Amino acid sequence: MSPELALGTYHCRDIPRAVGHATARGVVWIDAAPNYRAGHAHTLLVSALPQPRQVRISTKTGFFVQEEGEAAVEAGILTPEEAAAGHSLTADFLRWQTSRSLDVLGRADCVFVHNPEHATDDRDELHALLRNAFTVLEEFTDADRIGGYGVATWSGLDSGAFTVPEILTLAQEAAGSGDHHLRAVQLPVSLVMVQPISLALDGRGPLVHAHAAGLDTFVSSPLHGGELPGMVTRELAELIGPGLTTAQAALRVVASTPGVTRVLLGTHNPAHWDAAANTLALPPLPLKTLRKVIDVLGP
Repeated sequence: MSPELALGTYHCRDIPRAVGHATARGVVWIDAAPNYRAGHAHTLLVSALPQPRQVRISTKTGFFVQEEGEAAVEAGILTPEEAAAGHSLTADFLRWQTSRSLDVLGRADCVFVHNPEHATDDRDELHALLRNAFTVLEEFTDADRIGGYGVATWSGLDSGAFTVPEILTLAQEAAGSGDHHLRAVQLPVSLVMVQPISLALDGRGPLVHAHAAGLDTFVSSPLHGGELPGMVTRELAELIGPGLTTAQAALRVVASTPGVTRVLLGTHNPAHWDAAANTLALPPLPLKTLRKVIDVLGP
């Protein structure tokens, strides 16, 4: 089954316009964060949502813009030194920031702990912070303010700071049982960030582990911030699919990777959105072709 195309708002320059195009085309998931668009992503998103709301929304907790950091200091949640870091996984801050986000969004379907590897280089300390973060998010789930939670990471799964089995264990510990509410992981997968693809083709790695555990897998930066189309050769695009643009070729590889359930695309351009939707509607590439693509990229 092909993964779903979802709207990501990190690289999206015009969120209201993008929301309009995406929802008109049947998108069912939009991903945001309180620090996106200089701290205005949530407000911009809510202002553009059709009512009654028929899409699912995920947000994040951990990173914050200067204005929110100053508010946290004024509220006694962070010290000025902590606020200067722009990222915090303390329990008090996560409760405070998540509550603020939900005051704007209403109920969120998933809240991701945002790039937890940013908090510390000490692996044991990081796992303790994640366990505490999950405990806070279990509280929000029990109160029915969120549908569940996850981990959104840029390098944590790639660097070995944590693995999917480890965060599942931490979620069980936070919940006090196997009945936890960890629902998803988000990580970059592209023809630049290719390691998850290589591992999945060998039946290993975060995508395979997450899929086996029943977690949603959100792929971020499938076009590497818009840089990838210019890096894909015409020959490689033809190998992936005759007649595809370089952007479509890059997306088709990501969408064909075992274990991927959602691909986040941040665009307000309807032509780009339609091209991406058409690409994800194509049959997944055979594993043999995927391996050939990875072999071409290897050197």
